[in-house]
Amino acid sequence: MQIDLNSDLGEGFGIWTLGEDDGLLEIVTSANVACGFHGGDPSIMRRVCRRAAERGVRIGAQVSYRDLAGFGRRPMDVPANELSDEVIYQIGALDAFARIAGSRVSYVKPHGALYNTCVTDPVQAAAVVRAVQDVDPALPVLGLPGSELLRAAAAAGLTAVNEAFADRAYDSAGHLVSRRQEGAVISDPTSVVSRSLRLVTEGRVTAVDGSQVSVSAQSLCLHGDTPGALRLARRIRAALSKAGVQIAPFC
Repeated sequence: MQIDLNSDLGEGFGIWTLGEDDGLLEIVTSANVACGFHGGDPSIMRRVCRRAAERGVRIGAQVSYRDLAGFGRRPMDVPANELSDEVIYQIGALDAFARIAGSRVSYVKPHGALYNTCVTDPVQAAAVVRAVQDVDPALPVLGLPGSELLRAAAAAGLTAVNEAFADRAYDSAGHLVSRRQEGAVISDPTSVVSRSLRLVTEGRVTAVDGSQVSVSAQSLCLHGDTPGALRLARRIRAALSKAGVQIAPFC
């Protein structure tokens, strides 16, 4: 068994800091780096890219709606052509810093509301995929299994990578429960570790209604912006390793 561990990093802005980027870069194998639209700024992008490259961590462009005030978690009605251009802009900005660090952008993952919209909206999903195609058709796209995003990516000949979430609740359709609902984020560390083990070793998770949902994933997301995220990430990696799971990048 093998799994990639990814985390959202570089999400601070100016003097405002968020998460424990340096610590998480010692644990994860892929870093979803904010590109300035929901978090991050040029100096943060450069620093995270440099430190990721030093540790051999893959750099992914975490693209978002242009929504700094809402941290990219508010749904937005962006015309498809504009969305494609904004995704291209974000990938290009991050890739410049990644190349300066001696690395490159290795994949693309939408963030927040854009990620969730691309699960069910074929127009927005196609706009993101078109942007990736225009930048580099060799770039994999990371997303939710069964989503419109991954369907569009596969149809376009891109590499579609299935992702699971360590600390997010699922509904019976295999979608993430909205953060607006109570219990959307699992806070008990023991539960998060056991769910992570089951997701990776069995490919299943218990949904909020008690049903069992199949989730076949090549990458497991460990959120970096929740309290105690670094300690939890260490526990998850240790538990996976103890179970004989190899931790390695998906690309």
